[in-house]
Amino acid sequence: MEKILGHIVDIENESIFPGSLTIRDGLIVKVARVNSREVPDRYILPGFVDSHIHIESSMLLPSHFAAATVPHGTIAVICDPHEIANVCGKSGVYYMINNGLTVPLKFFNGAPSSVPATNFETSGACINSQDVLELLSNDQIWFLSEVMNYPGVINGDPEIDKKIASAKKLNKVIDGHAPGLSGKDLDYYISCGISTDHECSTYIEAKEKIMKGMKILIRDGSAAKNFKNLYPLISQFPDDVMLCTDDSHPDEILSNGHIDRIIRLGLSYGVDIFKLLKAAIINPIKHYKLPIGLLKEGDLADFIIVDSLKDLNVLSTFIDGSEAYNSEEGYKFSLSPQVAINNFCAKKVTHEDFLLKVPDYATYAQVINVKDGELITDIFNWDIREYRNNYLNGDLKQDIIKLVVYNRYSHSTPSIGFVKNIGLKDGAIGGTVAHDSHNIVVAGTDDQYIVELINNIVDNKGGIGIKCSEGLKILPLPVAGLMSLESVNEVALLYTEIDSLAKKSGSQLSAPFMTLSFLSLLVIPSLKLSDKGLFCSDNFQFESIFK
Repeated sequence: MEKILGHIVDIENESIFPGSLTIRDGLIVKVARVNSREVPDRYILPGFVDSHIHIESSMLLPSHFAAATVPHGTIAVICDPHEIANVCGKSGVYYMINNGLTVPLKFFNGAPSSVPATNFETSGACINSQDVLELLSNDQIWFLSEVMNYPGVINGDPEIDKKIASAKKLNKVIDGHAPGLSGKDLDYYISCGISTDHECSTYIEAKEKIMKGMKILIRDGSAAKNFKNLYPLISQFPDDVMLCTDDSHPDEILSNGHIDRIIRLGLSYGVDIFKLLKAAIINPIKHYKLPIGLLKEGDLADFIIVDSLKDLNVLSTFIDGSEAYNSEEGYKFSLSPQVAINNFCAKKVTHEDFLLKVPDYATYAQVINVKDGELITDIFNWDIREYRNNYLNGDLKQDIIKLVVYNRYSHSTPSIGFVKNIGLKDGAIGGTVAHDSHNIVVAGTDDQYIVELINNIVDNKGGIGIKCSEGLKILPLPVAGLMSLESVNEVALLYTEIDSLAKKSGSQLSAPFMTLSFLSLLVIPSLKLSDKGLFCSDNFQFESIFK
């Protein structure tokens, strides 16, 4: 039996009192008020929950991700193993589950609903409705992951309908993914039982979805930073919002934190601490019906101890009654060696693979226009009349460079487009982290840079990197071309070097590799590039580069 003293934070009653927790066999058996003079100057509260994340985007195995986030007070993550599923199918999902079970952090995995996300790209696997039923029937699967193919829902796609029906039959939550959806189409999407959305980028969009019954997951990750636009919802609709990162790179977790970072951001905007904690802890636990303790007698002993409710420096993290971290010793669990799984068949490329001649009729080229901190892109019409009948490479004066998506699963011709506002002046960046099918995506100022980078990625069977006048630097990702087998410190160090070199080469984006990884995500408006060609999600069809 163990007794822990501190100022206990009662989130639901919005109160703080000096108290003690008595823990036995992983449970809280007694919560008692004590004299304030008996307690140290510290605060005890339930641990943080990330309500939506793709662990793969951290480029860390789940176990290494735990070592990075438990020190920041995260005790649970609601994760969609959608990325590895697109590469390795069901075996990838089970790989993530099994690795996560080796550490104390609680991983609540979903059954990927959209593998492949669309039929307009080449993925490494397919998870059909029967596969989804199998996954949802597993005790380690807690929900149906984000239903990305919202046009399929609205138009009655039978496979999507079967997946949703399986989740309903098994009484499991259905997550949504519907950027910009509104009106009657949104009404129908929600009527199918889809209860959340993490893709809102404007207050108006999020409020409509809340008013119609959805829960909004306010996202602030490495690339998509929507908190600034959406944080007023936390005060106005405290029961209907949660906090999530969706995608976080390892360097950001180490330097800035995880969910604790978002809470501090909310405090800087003047949001009430209790409402922030409700969004970060209470709401996801209740919505997903998670077995996580909330500092009540009989609950699992899941809690954190912090120095203050302003700085949120974590002194200890307890999960199921055992201390998983303390500030003096670090994380207190072992990390077992793992074997990589992968699916990679791409061959090397040559300079001739990237020659793109402008037809004599062309007036302009459709260019993907990126926005820092957003996944949504728009279209820039580039006047190319002066290039007619010549090869088109880009225009650095207008910050337009070549973009390539290359099928990693079978030999094929690279798909070529153009992107604006990456900022590169010298070099090529890219890799095999390319949502959602994770083919090779590279943007570069020169074809030779592009060729050398892709061929080094092929040699490593996955990774991210940069080739520029200063040389070549690669972070190998042997696990499905998405994750490293190395520790968070090693991955973060090498990623930081690559990221810094990209910025030194001209990129002004806060997270250039994360931004690049979403330029092949066809279900996010508006213009994207798949291995099969330029694609517009506004009308859900392929587009010609040249007009």
